Amino acid sequence: MADVEAVKPIRRLLIANRGEIARRIQRTAHDMGIDTVAVYADGDAGAPFVSEADIAIALHGTLPGETYLDAAKVLSACARAGADAVHPGYGFLSENAEFAKRVARAGLRWVGPSGEAIAAVGDKLAAKELMRQLGVPTLPAIEVDDDTDLAAAARQIGFPVLVKAAAGGGGRGMRIVQAGEHIAEAVASAKRESLAAFGDDTVFLERWLTKPRHVEVQILGDGHGNLVHLFERECSIQRRHQKIIEEAPSPAVDAALRARMGEAALAVARKIGYTSAGTVEFLLNGGDFWFLEVNTRLQVEHPVTEMVTGLNIVREQLRIAEGEPLDFTQDDLSLRGHAIEARLYAEDPASDFLPAGGSVLEWQPDETTSARFDSGIESGSEINLDFDPMIAKVIVAAPTRREAASRLARTLERTRLQGVTNNRDFLVATLRTPAFLRGDTTTDFIERVGPDLRRAWSTMETHHGLIAATIYGQARRRATAKVLQNLPSGWRNSLMPPQSACFRNGDIETNVDYRARRDGTYDFTIEGDSHHVTVFRQDTHGVDIEVDDRRFQAAVRRHADRWLLHGPDGDLDIVEVPRFPTGALATVAGGLIAPMPGNVTSVRVTEGDSVSQGQLLLTLEAMKMEHRIAAQKAGKVARILVQPGDQVDNGALLAVLEDE
Repeated sequence: MADVEAVKPIRRLLIANRGEIARRIQRTAHDMGIDTVAVYADGDAGAPFVSEADIAIALHGTLPGETYLDAAKVLSACARAGADAVHPGYGFLSENAEFAKRVARAGLRWVGPSGEAIAAVGDKLAAKELMRQLGVPTLPAIEVDDDTDLAAAARQIGFPVLVKAAAGGGGRGMRIVQAGEHIAEAVASAKRESLAAFGDDTVFLERWLTKPRHVEVQILGDGHGNLVHLFERECSIQRRHQKIIEEAPSPAVDAALRARMGEAALAVARKIGYTSAGTVEFLLNGGDFWFLEVNTRLQVEHPVTEMVTGLNIVREQLRIAEGEPLDFTQDDLSLRGHAIEARLYAEDPASDFLPAGGSVLEWQPDETTSARFDSGIESGSEINLDFDPMIAKVIVAAPTRREAASRLARTLERTRLQGVTNNRDFLVATLRTPAFLRGDTTTDFIERVGPDLRRAWSTMETHHGLIAATIYGQARRRATAKVLQNLPSGWRNSLMPPQSACFRNGDIETNVDYRARRDGTYDFTIEGDSHHVTVFRQDTHGVDIEVDDRRFQAAVRRHADRWLLHGPDGDLDIVEVPRFPTGALATVAGGLIAPMPGNVTSVRVTEGDSVSQGQLLLTLEAMKMEHRIAAQKAGKVARILVQPGDQVDNGALLAVLEDE
């Protein structure tokens, strides 16, 4: 039992982070009776983690370096809010030893390991040396400084080589180099990214293993000398060196290997007197493992460990910071079932997983399965590309691994996420691949297995979606009609041509013709296919309809000309083509608009240039394809509104031509 006098309860906790991890820490702190303080960048002012905190302090800036990475601003916020403790979450300042020391010097509790412990193992090179002293296998590595002969160092290690940031994590500041002529460029790029993400541009070269598993061990230590490990997680499904699917336990680890890896993780923790939560990461190949790094912080994927152990790791962190001892031993811990986490990102898998910002128009987590959602958003939230584009983490647990994978896939499918390009369909496809289900998960999984990058809709599914949108639309128009409101929707007193609508799905436009029958049902014709439709319900939430003896429900929302549908086949985002010409384009005569979201790769003309019909004006890159924007008529370039490197949305005005 802890000495009551030594325990100092935390009253007000400042969370030096943002998004889903800030909300997750808030939930546990509030459950423990602790007030919370949020700090926020300008672009996060409307985010849920800000409004859900008891107090919020603006950091007055937009980029990480002037907000969440600015230690002075964070410490000033602590004083202004009357906080007595700081939880750094993950990323940003979480592994900054000097910041941890400054928090302690300010008389605040630091919810994490001591600054000395962070310095000892937070630097990946220092941690490697410590592991070598403890007899734990490591991969060869060479630190890069201004005098390093990069080509010679890479040859000494042996290709392929990994350029890796010494600070931080999350896959930032990492580049794989296959040949010597690319090493200098990779080092320069990794240094820039590391400096922007962690405020430290130190990098090193390390031997790259092409097909290992990424397995990590969760550790916990208190201030009373107690240390335990909470078993392992596997995080091998990665893109751009960032994890997207994690699970506990690893399908490749048996009891004997688990004990060996757990003891290796505890050895370094004992050596430095580690307290709070941390993770020791390894690369695994068969029964052999190599030390990778120590993360001296809470990990993004900690929920899977919580679900198989029954522990709340954030609660344990807070109790440890208050001076409480762990109230369990290693022998008290056991694994229960299997847990899998998937990270939902605002990114485009079909475009090399590039981030995709924008508004989350519809967000509704699935409620048909037991799942945990750690999210940083709600409907209407903006995805700010100045920071990590994670939308949410979805975590499930089940008695078996196969059942957990199936449950998570269904949960993701049934979750409504619309308005921003995301990786949900790719995650579902990955979870359902035979390779994943048999546990064949190595770090080259995506390239080797090639899960579908996006879901392909069948003709039937597409037609059903178009019918649902049409039924909902005509019902809403009938409900808001100014005259003859009592007449059934679609009613006619004579034989008239069918009503029609036109929708665009991607680049494809589809005409929908429909006619109401006297019995209240509908006849639809789409691309020559006839469908008989019975409507059981149509209200503000959506429709319950039967199409050719297949009955289903679909939630429907309209945002301007966009129709967002969510039904048994997933999410469908379509655009209704106006029935009549709109005045929008007339306000910008001669305007050229972007046919889809993309990146401006070149501008071939300048304002004042005379151009001929068909002349190339600029190019957009989208979906790994170049799209040419040409003059629709001869004239003079009146305005150029973009430049190379600009990211533009669908329908954005790019340039304006005028008659000469």
